[in-house]
Amino acid sequence: MHDPLGEKLLRSGIITDIDLDKALERQKIQGGRLGENLIALGHLDKETLNKFFRRNPPSPMTVADTGIDAAQIADLLMKHMLFMGDFKISDLAERIKLSLAVVETTLETLRRDKFVEVKGGTGYAAITYTFKISDTGKIRAMELLDLCRYSGPAPVSLSDYRLMVETQTIKSAIVSEENVKKAFSHLVLNETVLKRLGPAISSGKAMFIYGPPGNGKTAIAETIGRLLPETIYIPYALTVGGEIITVFDPVNHTPVEVEEDDNVDKRWIQVKRPVVITGGELTLRMLDLDFNHISKYYEASLQMKANNGIFIADDFGRQQVDPQNFLNRWIVPLDRRIDFMTLHTGMKFSIPFDMLTVFSTNIEPKQLVDEAFLRRIPYKIKIDHPSEREYEAIFRKICKDNEIVFNEETFNYLMNTFYRKNGIKLNACHPRDIIEQIIVNSRYYRHPPKMSKEAIIEAWTNYFVEM
Repeated sequence: MHDPLGEKLLRSGIITDIDLDKALERQKIQGGRLGENLIALGHLDKETLNKFFRRNPPSPMTVADTGIDAAQIADLLMKHMLFMGDFKISDLAERIKLSLAVVETTLETLRRDKFVEVKGGTGYAAITYTFKISDTGKIRAMELLDLCRYSGPAPVSLSDYRLMVETQTIKSAIVSEENVKKAFSHLVLNETVLKRLGPAISSGKAMFIYGPPGNGKTAIAETIGRLLPETIYIPYALTVGGEIITVFDPVNHTPVEVEEDDNVDKRWIQVKRPVVITGGELTLRMLDLDFNHISKYYEASLQMKANNGIFIADDFGRQQVDPQNFLNRWIVPLDRRIDFMTLHTGMKFSIPFDMLTVFSTNIEPKQLVDEAFLRRIPYKIKIDHPSEREYEAIFRKICKDNEIVFNEETFNYLMNTFYRKNGIKLNACHPRDIIEQIIVNSRYYRHPPKMSKEAIIEAWTNYFVEM
């Protein structure tokens, strides 16, 4: 079977069958990604490959180009006009995020149907006219709002959404060893762990990060999210079976500032690759479409919002839902990279499941899931207690970050008196929490924070309890 990227490059006419065969043969020997091997063989240049993965959605110039029904565009325009008063075509185009040509064509149809009327204009072109909704139009708009209260940017079609997600696949994100080391430089990590994390992130596949609590699993998961390069396009909304599903979420999506380009479809917004983090609040319902019975449209599921990015299930196993039920829900998506959604009408449809899925837990994976599911998560990385050398490095770093002089004698006192004597295991979070106690106490008693034996004893007494 051909590599999926190879198939897409072939269909686009960028490479030939012979080019692909040679690149696949080289990949078996040299390793690396298919794109890198095509570049090494001279069959493709880096700029062409980047452009292929960074496809800008073209602005639709006709109603047919939008991929959605003319009636759906007209209905959305009606709802916008109801709240606008007097307006021009450009005002309406800005709200609905469609080209002037598409809005003008649709508006002309609404004018013939007596839903909108012209108030005046400064020239002969419709672009200069001032419009307002008619009384008949107001009645119709109110009826439409009763059916669905969505009045945002025009949606994109399901097929266009699928194509864009596949084009921007997380597997196209190039993660180098240098970038991984730089991203994790703020953490003190075992070199072996770092070497395992790099390939796991680069693969774009699911991983388990597990180990005892307080040793940096959440920090590692969040760093992975910041590591992803490039930006992607997501739609404000999409339409399926005449229903509206909102996708853009200001909580999970960070827009980037770009220059205005009339050639780009404004129904899509450019954002950083999304990082969706969920913890103990996760329920099965959040993995399906959320239909609002008052507004009568849908909000996308968490995994739809995470497409082309990262989905992090933090503290996995502590959710309100049984972990086995959760994993059973995702066993097919993780395996086939396709998920299935259901509308309240009963209509089912598929969407791409394209994300790096990270399960972070302090429970042994084998206690959470069975072997069949673990096979579908190719990377299991344990984050264990730090060694004494690593613990000291963390302590020194925390002191430096807080402008506190590291006192080696006091540190040895801490290790001998509390850790070694009581047999307490080292945790990566302890230095941060101990130093934080010292800082809080110094502020209260109004003296500079200092790493002294007295301060360590006070912090330890506050922080730890006898088990």
